[in-house]
Amino acid sequence: MQELIKHIAQALVDNQDEVDVKEIKAQQTIVLELRVAKEDLGKVIGKKGRTAQAMRTILSCASAKKQKRVILEIVE
Repeated sequence: MQELIKHIAQALVDNQDEVDVKEIKAQQTIVLELRVAKEDLGKVIGKKGRTAQAMRTILSCASAKKQKRVILEIVE
């Protein structure tokens, strides 16, 4: 999951080297913290949050197979 989000984010931003995804695990939940360069933040969030919501939908579908809940947080 971590590599999936990193790959998607790198395709969206200009500064691909500054994309960082940290994974925090709990029992049934995984929190992914996505960090990008400040100037690329808008590209990852998208208009009205549509790009971020699309990434969350992809994560939800991918995590259903593993029967875990995955939360994507975009951190400044």
